[in-house]
Amino acid sequence: MKIQEFSFGNFKSFKDIQTLNLSAAKIKSKKENIDRNNIIEGNNNDDVSFLKSKAIYGANASGKSNIIKAFVSFIRIVKTSVKDEKVLNFTEPFRLSTETENEPTFFQIIFWYKNIKYRYGFEADDENITAEWLYGKPKDRELPFFIRDNQDIIELDKTNYSEGNKLLSLLDDDSDENEIFRNNSLFLSTLATFGFGKLSKQLIDSLASIFVISGLGHKGMYRYAGDFLNDDDKKKKYILDFLKYGDIGIEDVNAIEISLDDLPKDVDEEIRKDFDNKKKRKLLISTRKKFDKNLVSNETELFDFGDHESEGTQKLFELSPFIYDALKSRRPIIIDEFDARFHPLLTRRIVELFNSNENTGSQLIFTTHDTNLLSSDLLRRDQIEFVEKDKYGASHLYSLVQFKGIRNTASFEKDYIQGKYGAIPFLGDFSKLINTEDDA
Repeated sequence: MKIQEFSFGNFKSFKDIQTLNLSAAKIKSKKENIDRNNIIEGNNNDDVSFLKSKAIYGANASGKSNIIKAFVSFIRIVKTSVKDEKVLNFTEPFRLSTETENEPTFFQIIFWYKNIKYRYGFEADDENITAEWLYGKPKDRELPFFIRDNQDIIELDKTNYSEGNKLLSLLDDDSDENEIFRNNSLFLSTLATFGFGKLSKQLIDSLASIFVISGLGHKGMYRYAGDFLNDDDKKKKYILDFLKYGDIGIEDVNAIEISLDDLPKDVDEEIRKDFDNKKKRKLLISTRKKFDKNLVSNETELFDFGDHESEGTQKLFELSPFIYDALKSRRPIIIDEFDARFHPLLTRRIVELFNSNENTGSQLIFTTHDTNLLSSDLLRRDQIEFVEKDKYGASHLYSLVQFKGIRNTASFEKDYIQGKYGAIPFLGDFSKLINTEDDA
């Protein structure tokens, strides 16, 4: 699937509806290969091409991470609204305005699935879905597949979305059961649970395929990467190559199963707490070369990966299977604080990987403070996004391509640091924090 736009509003620090646009603008970059490599050409009648990557910049506390959280909340509600009655708690309105604090949160995504354009969204507060809609464009014109107003379906395309009509026909109009099950479950997600809701399930699965990584050091990510090593040799080789190309110095990584009884008696007590007497646990072991006095290596040394390797190495290890799956399956991947713990040259290489001919369909969206990536040799103007808060505490999202008079040869990094594009912190005089006088 390809993301064309993601819109959200009245969510955390964002008061008004903002749109993250991943369709390519009609612009030319400094080098032709940038325009050629950084875009996924659309095979559709809309003449839409898609950006392979989008970098989001802004000062600390500007709201960058809230964009990622908007994706997380949207996908989580889509996936679990039928079975999780508390999932709408992830809709958190903008609380610094009396206009919005009691209003619903807005989510909408425009995406392409099997060369058909869909526009799906909903509005919800922490208790109710107040509106929901699905539009499709199977031919030349966008059609409303269904439109929901609170508990009522006020419009339904019986031809292109017959499964919706089938569900409604199963409900007894003469009873209270004609409501769409619970008031906090999505119609699309509900339909996906039925055998006849094939299109709904395909769209739900497509949206659920988006990787969103909003935090590192999570045991689930670490475990997923460990399991990845044992899936097959090809996947393991990818992880090892990823680590080697990152200049980590690791020769091999293996996941071995051990039980509590296998642990040495002097092992750290925190490690013991992670074990269950009835279960085995996978332990990651990294292998490095060992050299003699003549700098000749004929031996290797084994290390506990989690205990010995740096946080940057562990992050690269955790990310590698997700990047592999994203590129191989052409899935979007969204990463918060992408550059954290990484050397600038490493982050650039990973962005170059997505902005390459080898990437035929995956999209990378990431937040970052790494201004080294603000280069016309790496990114197009429409691939650079900024987040800035106004004096009322509301975040706003805007793209570099919206600025007029920015040349393709301009130094994006220099201009950004100088405040030409906004979205930078206005720092005070930190020297005043040093009190040289005797306070006594």
